[in-house]
Amino acid sequence: MITFATDQTMSLVRKMWKICFGDSDEYMELYFREKYRNENTLVYFDDNQAVASLQMLPYIFTFHQTEIPIAYFSGLCTLPDARKKGFMAALIRKAFEVLQQRQIPLAVLVPQEKWLLEFYEKFGFAQTFDAGNKEIFSLRQLWEKYPDNLPAAYREFDNYFRVQDMTVQKTFDDFRAIMDEAKLFDFPPKMNLTGMSRIIDAEKLLTVFARRYPEKTFSFFLSDAEIPKNRANFSFRNGLVEPDHNNQTTEHSLDIRQLSQLLLGYHTSQTEEPFRSLFPEKAPQINFMLE
Repeated sequence: MITFATDQTMSLVRKMWKICFGDSDEYMELYFREKYRNENTLVYFDDNQAVASLQMLPYIFTFHQTEIPIAYFSGLCTLPDARKKGFMAALIRKAFEVLQQRQIPLAVLVPQEKWLLEFYEKFGFAQTFDAGNKEIFSLRQLWEKYPDNLPAAYREFDNYFRVQDMTVQKTFDDFRAIMDEAKLFDFPPKMNLTGMSRIIDAEKLLTVFARRYPEKTFSFFLSDAEIPKNRANFSFRNGLVEPDHNNQTTEHSLDIRQLSQLLLGYHTSQTEEPFRSLFPEKAPQINFMLE
């Protein structure tokens, strides 16, 4: 059985987190105070025991210069004795349903280990963010510049990232948690992270894309094994998108993973035509996620 967490079951989620990730009590206190919310947390109960959980944290993403709501999948964990029984798969699919109901068109996550890339690909996630090898923004320098003025520090932080396309943006509350985490671990250098995206609502994202590039014209059939609404012929022209759920005859076909990479401009210069010309290459980045 899958349910949303409650005040009564939050302690079970914390216990699973501790067992699965082994984080310090100080970090867990910070995370569960600043980011955790019952209404964004799904829990799987097997024989009345909490065995797995998943959190869907709300963020804003700059997508072709338009800010859209997204969900960041965090804290995906299954107790060791309950693994390989399909519990996490069920949670992920339930999360897709929740995001559709909430009209959130995109989900992102940061796999903590390389083998998880292949696991999440089974559910339609695709790598769309590359890890960096140098510090992207010095929180230590920012704190030294504004030691007693967090709003001013946030303005400089936000001004730096807000103009960058294909970027997970942060609110002031997010930034406060980021700074608390940085101080907790003595300001370690932060780099861009390897990340994955999963399209929840293809029509909504294609509509944003078409409005941004009204001169582009293209038709294709989209396949999606998990979300039936996404399975359709899509045509965009003159800034408009036309879905057709009845006709599957078209010259070009894409699966949901391919479309994620194309729409986010992930290494599109290395793709074949017509995709290389249709989808401009970007530099998607995900960082400062309390990782």
